[in-house]
Amino acid sequence: KVSSLIAERLPATLELASLAAAIALLVGIPMGVYAALRRGNFFSQLLMTFSLIGVSLPTFLIGILLILVFAVLLKVLPSFGRGDVVSLGPWTTGFLTVDGWKHLILPAITLSVFQLTLIMRLVRAEMLEVLRTDYIKFARARGLPDRTVYFGHALKNTLVPVITITGLQLGSLIAFAIITETVFQWPGMGLLFIQAVQFADIPVMAAYLCLIALIFVLINLVVDLLYFAVDPRLRLASGTGGH
Repeated sequence: KVSSLIAERLPATLELASLAAAIALLVGIPMGVYAALRRGNFFSQLLMTFSLIGVSLPTFLIGILLILVFAVLLKVLPSFGRGDVVSLGPWTTGFLTVDGWKHLILPAITLSVFQLTLIMRLVRAEMLEVLRTDYIKFARARGLPDRTVYFGHALKNTLVPVITITGLQLGSLIAFAIITETVFQWPGMGLLFIQAVQFADIPVMAAYLCLIALIFVLINLVVDLLYFAVDPRLRLASGTGGH
């Protein structure tokens, strides 16, 4: 039955995509802020070089390199499968086991590298643009400390385009985890879709595509709602009836 197949594979894909998105956000935003505030120094240039490599390298190559280093040479992390999982009713998760985390690390990093570098470059570009605006100059003229100017004013206004891109990229993480799941033999929906293509299983392929479309719609809805939480201008506009 198609629904049972999707339900069985969905937790693995969502687990992988959510961890990859968390890595991309928690690492990419601070790196982008640092690269903007300390532009020109050695470490900032190093970060920009890393971001260029991360954007350029194909996902499957990143995965193979990580497997070579950490699974084959160092033998510290497993190279395939999902490891031990815990069943919580119909849902299964590897977040509650050490072996599950070990199996998650390499595929999650592989899936997050492109998104991480993209977010970093976007945050840096937006931050540099915001730092040149008049209200930032006015905040500095008022004698506000750099921490308040950078994180209380500049970063907050940088987050609106970041939320847009991150929302779209989260949908892409779920939809295009196919390559990562194939490289690491991760038992998620991407691997199921590849197997369905190989055997020309039309119902599974159609169900997968419909589910991905639904996920994109839901993510876009959440992104639109987050705009109101981040950008006070939108709340002001809605409160005054758009006038």
